[in-house]
Amino acid sequence: MNVGIIGGSDGLGRTLTYYFRDEFEVYITGRDHKKGKAVADEMNVHYIESNAGLANISDMLIVSVPIEHTCDVIREVAPFMKEGSVMVDVTSVKEGPTETMGEVLPDTIEYIPTHPIFGPRTTRLDNQVIVLTPVRKGKWYSKVYRYLESKNMRVIETSAEKHDFMMSIVQVLTHFSFISTASAIEKLKVDISETEDYESPIYNLMIDMIARIVSQNPYLTYNIQSMNNNGAKIRNTFADAVIELKDAINNEDEDKFIDIAINATKHMGDIKNALGRSDKAIGALNYEYSILFNSIGQEVGLKHIYSGKIHTGILESVDGKTAVLRNGTKTKKLRIANIRILLDNELYQWKIDNLANTTQSISCMFPKNVHVETIQKTVMNIDNIIDIKLTDAYNGPQIDENSISLTFEVTALSKEDIEKVIKLFTGFGGIIR
Repeated sequence: MNVGIIGGSDGLGRTLTYYFRDEFEVYITGRDHKKGKAVADEMNVHYIESNAGLANISDMLIVSVPIEHTCDVIREVAPFMKEGSVMVDVTSVKEGPTETMGEVLPDTIEYIPTHPIFGPRTTRLDNQVIVLTPVRKGKWYSKVYRYLESKNMRVIETSAEKHDFMMSIVQVLTHFSFISTASAIEKLKVDISETEDYESPIYNLMIDMIARIVSQNPYLTYNIQSMNNNGAKIRNTFADAVIELKDAINNEDEDKFIDIAINATKHMGDIKNALGRSDKAIGALNYEYSILFNSIGQEVGLKHIYSGKIHTGILESVDGKTAVLRNGTKTKKLRIANIRILLDNELYQWKIDNLANTTQSISCMFPKNVHVETIQKTVMNIDNIIDIKLTDAYNGPQIDENSISLTFEVTALSKEDIEKVIKLFTGFGGIIR
């Protein structure tokens, strides 16, 4: 199946290119042809300069462009789509694109308005939410639905109108309140790094979430605000709530403040569940730091959660933000927020897959009644031993009648690890030949 992604070289479009490239024949377009071709080469997909040309060869055409351009692009490519194909858009606002697709696409072309509720930094599809707002369901709809379920995604089916209202809470209100908070901090000329000495875990999480929102593309954030039909009402209600709360405190109206706080709390739903989730988030942060701190001086593997690159070495130090790793004479500083410490078995497997190993045959005389399997199991418990095989057993004329010469082929990560095996053999009462 040919999957075409208009805007496949940037943002969410690039993320979709990454996910689809191993399962489908993927073609992409982009505003910057030089960059688009580079991304296509990197991802091992095809690049086409024309949106119309892409539409003409695609079985599924995905429109992944800024919200303000989505409807124009839909109109641009609609006449060139082949009969029996399907168009999908992935914008955060659904009413406009849904209406436009219904207007310009013939009955022979199916369309599925879609909103993946995750961003370009998402590294896994498991448990991610995706919303479908179908107007009419054809043969493609069930295929798409089953595919998304097979990826363990949480699929929500609703109308474009309800989607946009829910997004006015999930996105418009959240982004507006977070950016307002960040703007207030900026206007107060507060140095965020200084507040870290006084921060609680909840403050830490809140600042991280605010930073995540304000660091997004401001043009995208603005369009989410301005193009949602419910936006004005949401922002006005938020502003009224802020003023009401401010007036209650400035007027020293304790009863009013308490009334606002209690009513707000009651409306938050399952408070115990919210406390549990936030406690888990705080606990995870503290546990991860504790594991890192207790690993200082030891060999560790640290995986970058976005690039997937693994760094190994001796962990020299850990502070509130940074882990310092030494590998030979080189040191590397890694942001704790962007790394995960590998489990022992993960680090071991990485070494096997990525480091050169060494194999050596070791012949050793043991008492005749020695238990070979016990020797092999014990050797495999030594760090960095990959494999041990018995290749020969001999008790000819040169061997004492109460002894046996055993030859093992040992594979390990280094010669030093082989030496550990030799010491173990002599510890078993063996004599190296």
